[in-house]
Amino acid sequence: MPYSDLLKQLPEQFFAKLAKRVAEKVAEGHDIINLGQGNPDRPTPPHIVKAMQEATADVANHKYSPFRGIDELKEAIVTFYKREYDVTLDAETEVAVLFGAKAGLVELPMTLLNAGDTMLLPDPGYPDYLSGVALGHVNFETMPLLAENQFLPDYAEIAPDILERAKLMYLNYPNNPTGATATPAFFEETVQLAKQHDFVVMHDFAYGALGFDDVKPSSFLQTEGAKEIGVEFYTLSKTYNMAGWRVGFAVGNKEVIAGLNLLQDHLYCSIFPAIQVAAAHALTGPQDCVEEQLAVYEARREALIQACSKVGWSVTAPAGSFFAWLKVPEGYTSEAFADLLLENASVAVAAGNGFGLHGEGYVRVGLLVSPERLVEAVERIAHLPEFSTVFRSKVH
Repeated sequence: MPYSDLLKQLPEQFFAKLAKRVAEKVAEGHDIINLGQGNPDRPTPPHIVKAMQEATADVANHKYSPFRGIDELKEAIVTFYKREYDVTLDAETEVAVLFGAKAGLVELPMTLLNAGDTMLLPDPGYPDYLSGVALGHVNFETMPLLAENQFLPDYAEIAPDILERAKLMYLNYPNNPTGATATPAFFEETVQLAKQHDFVVMHDFAYGALGFDDVKPSSFLQTEGAKEIGVEFYTLSKTYNMAGWRVGFAVGNKEVIAGLNLLQDHLYCSIFPAIQVAAAHALTGPQDCVEEQLAVYEARREALIQACSKVGWSVTAPAGSFFAWLKVPEGYTSEAFADLLLENASVAVAAGNGFGLHGEGYVRVGLLVSPERLVEAVERIAHLPEFSTVFRSKVH
């Protein structure tokens, strides 16, 4: 039975392909240290699970949810943003409940753009941004994220005609895959640019809780004028280890939020109410678990950096997220280097070219295993015949 042209044009799911290769190696009996995943490895905190259990037992939650989410969750989102970022939101007009942030990221181009319109995407960037491009039949231009610019787009390098055509821009800080963070000054520049050229900004704040060295990542909505031109997407997946629960939200500009809600009215009947109750409890309940988790990731980051330094692999510590962005040695492409590590060291990493043209020359490493396993992974790589003194000198 033939598939539709729409289905045929969808990009290959990068992470599904990676997961399949790792699963095949595990099935063959290899002890794979999987640093290629972006799936939190720690459990959801017990007080959130308990809230979910109690809400599941409540028969009132066995019915359809209101289309646009329960009031308890929307009010909790408002409370969370005021407490964490001193941003004031209206629960009815400035909040959209999402089936995980990914759903909203894919829906937004279909909400705001017509076929043939142009949006701006970071390169490297989260691969699933391209799913929204394909489903919305829109065009895109890339904004290179380069080390010499702290992995922030250089707006002066974007051609004026592209800025004039652009209707939507995606940003993501703390950044996946580079681990970079954004400054308030950069967000101010972004707001002014969006106003000048009349486009919408979407800031993907999935890793908002994960800033290292006692530096808390800024919300885009803390920037003066941000709500006039943009929205911010947040997910409970990373902050509260609720990846499998599939719950997130968008906040900000009323018109964008209304459009997202309208589209979702035709796609879903919102999320299982008990999950929404638990999500509200996560946002407004004890936050010790968030601080504890940040300390865990920071300890893992230090273990990785120190292990790499010990074997002569000079790497830059990420400022946020739970990823490290590591250069590959000269003579290797990202994919060839990732293949080498999987085949010969049983270490899985994500090839940088899977995140875009400017991801070539890097691999992404997830801080999603214990410090001991991170150290073991580096030691396995160091014992490869290819990891000679010459090899090490070329990854500085």
